[in-house]
Formats: sequence, C-alpha cells, structure tokens
Amino acid sequence: MSLLTDLVNLNLSDCTDKIIAEYIWIGGSGMDLRSKARTLSGPVSDPSKLPKWNYDGSSTGQAPGEDSEVILYPQAIFKDPFRRGNNILVMCDAYTPAGEPIPTNKRCNAAKIFSHPDVAAEEPWYGIEQEYTLLQKDVKWPIGWPLGGYPGPQGPYYCGVGVDKAYGRDIVDSHYKACLYAGINISGINGEVMPGQWEFQVGPAVGISAGDELWVARYILERITETAGVVLSFDPKPIQGDWNGAGAHTNYSTKSMRSDGGYEVIKKAIEKLGLRHKEHIAAYGEGNERRLTGRHETADINTFLWGVANRGASIRVGRDTEKAGKGYFEDRRPASNMDPYVVTSMIAETTILWKP
Repeated sequence: MSLLTDLVNLNLSDCTDKIIAEYIWIGGSGMDLRSKARTLSGPVSDPSKLPKWNYDGSSTGQAPGEDSEVILYPQAIFKDPFRRGNNILVMCDAYTPAGEPIPTNKRCNAAKIFSHPDVAAEEPWYGIEQEYTLLQKDVKWPIGWPLGGYPGPQGPYYCGVGVDKAYGRDIVDSHYKACLYAGINISGINGEVMPGQWEFQVGPAVGISAGDELWVARYILERITETAGVVLSFDPKPIQGDWNGAGAHTNYSTKSMRSDGGYEVIKKAIEKLGLRHKEHIAAYGEGNERRLTGRHETADINTFLWGVANRGASIRVGRDTEKAGKGYFEDRRPASNMDPYVVTSMIAETTILWKP
C-alpha cells in the first residue's frame, strides 16, 4: 500500500509542466455528480482558456443512444485538494452540440438572472448551510447507530463532542480543510441534531459563485466519503420518526438590505416570497414534504410564516438584523438535496425582478 500511496502523491511539477484537470458536471438525476480527467499542457487559471469537452450522455440519463454527445463548458476553476500541485477541479455545465443547455443544466438560467443589470446592481450575497447524513456502506443506516437499532434520543448530538455523540468527525474535518485548500469560501462546520448528520456552510458568496462553490464542495465531500468507505446522503428525511431532517438553509441579502433602512427592504422581500411560496417549494428539493412537517425546527410545507429568531418559521430574521435595522434573512425551506443554482437565482428573481 505504501507504494500505491507514494504514486498517488507524486508531485508532477518536479518533472513536467503538464497538469491534470478534473471536469465535474451534474448527472441525469439533477443530484448525482460525475467527473473525468484530462491532461493540459500547463497551468490554467481562467475557465475561458480551458477547452470544451464532451461525454456520453446516454450513460448518464441525459441523451439518447443514437445522439449521445453532450458538451461540457468549463465555468469555474478550483485547486485540486486530491492531486494538489497545479492540478485543478473544473465545474462545468452541459449543452447539446447545437449549444442549447440540456434540461438538467440549471446553471445557464441562473447565470442569466444574475447577469440582469437590476440583480447585478444589488450584489446578492448567499450563505448556504448544507446538511448531510453519513451512512454505513452496506446497510444504508447512519454511522454510529447500532445495526437495525436506534441510538438515544436527540439532545446530546448537536455540536456534541465524544465517541458516543460525534460520528464521522475525521471525514468532516478532512472536507473542511480540502474545501479551504480548493479556494471554496467554506465558513464553518458543525455536528447536527440527529447523530451521524453534519453541516457545512458555504459563503458569503456573490451570485452564481454560490452555486459553483456549493456543488464543488459537495463533489469534494463525495470523493472523501468514497475513500472512507461511507455513503453520503442528501436525503431531506433519511430516518423517519422523531429525528430531524436535513435542509440547506439559504441566507440572503442584497446591497439595499445591507444598507441603512434595509430592514424595510427585507420585509418587502419576505412578503414577495410569501406570495410565491408554492412555486418556491416546488423548486426547493425532492421529498421535502417528508421534512417540512411543522416539527423538528421546520414550518409546515403548506404554510408560509416568518419571524425574528423563529426556527419554526419558513423565513427567519436574526435578532442582530432586527436590532441594526439592516442585514440579511434566512430561507429555511430548501431541502438538503436542492440545486443551489435554482434556489439562489429564484430568491434573487422573486425579491428583485418579480413584480406582484
């Protein structure tokens, strides 16, 4: 094994200018991540300087067999924490050979919204709280849980410390450092209310970069759990019963909200979100009805309600924002399996562009 480890950790810059670029894209389910690597002649830091590539869309559920070629457009570059050196991870979106975005490409529409002059002028900031659950490989049951059984009830696990409370911290810490290495603006991690469940936060990130960074952070976590022999789940309610679900709370502010008098802008934005509640819920992740029950720190899926410091609301405003009269709010509705391109752009569209 030591020889294999030595080869995996070879520093290519000692002997060649060539680098490895890992192209990443979203597969046919809209949630599965795919990637493949290619050799480039030297370091690249601008995505527009990277070559387009293609893949077999019939093998990812994204194209028919008789016309299977899908084209990858490089959109964002990150340092590769696995190969290191000058090697890179490349977040791509996918198009037909004619240049049309394929149905699972949600980035293209999001980029249009974020490039709208009215949205760009508001400099929308996002902070996304990505919850996830670590499962045992062969039984798909949370790590640290007795096989076929349950641990003690919720209470000691949230931000807990100790072998009987925190399961999988080595994976979580590895991911934290790998994201910082990659250049992702990961801002923290914590253990969650259900044992075996964790959260990381990405942000503040501006506009389309929030989606790029969250998807690549998910990719890095998938790769780390692959190495650790653990299954990563973004299911919004992985265990039925009296256990918390998994969400992707999305914190949001605009330039107007962050400026003096911003609290009034926030209240108007929340009012608009309430008027489009059904449309947002429909786009906020599959299986969310199993999570948004009105229990376990959620509002009922059919009810829109906001409040200050209320974790049972659809939208929560922090005490600091209320006190300062400006700041941000938190949309608590998105599920852990949401597409950040969809959620971030939809919040911007509704609060900035949409006219009731």
